[in-house]
Amino acid sequence: MKVLIDTNVVLDVLLERQPFVENAIALFEQIELGNIAGAIAATTLTNIFYIIRKAESREAAISAVNRLLIGLQFCAVDRQTVETALSLGLKDFEDSIQLACALLNQLDGIVTRDSKDFIGSQLPIYSPTELLSQL
Repeated sequence: MKVLIDTNVVLDVLLERQPFVENAIALFEQIELGNIAGAIAATTLTNIFYIIRKAESREAAISAVNRLLIGLQFCAVDRQTVETALSLGLKDFEDSIQLACALLNQLDGIVTRDSKDFIGSQLPIYSPTELLSQL
């Protein structure tokens, strides 16, 4: 199964956000074991860098991005991605970009803690717990 990991789940791991970190770590362990292929939108990297730099430091942000280079695939964000995102009708543009990335890269679903952000998605939307229980 190939899934796009929403920014909030990635941040749960990197910032060790309670009470979500345990499930997020378990998800990333499944990716490392090869039981799931995990991907993020390329724009997720810049968002994560910005958030972690503000919350912690530039060095912590660089370290976080380096951690993501191991085991994750990256979905390009190009003109087609943006045009697709604009056509999806989601309220949040970042979520639209992520959904467009998943669709254009023929992924099997999206893993997020905020499934309401993806209402109307053509792809299955899983919480980390839901996806882990299916493995």
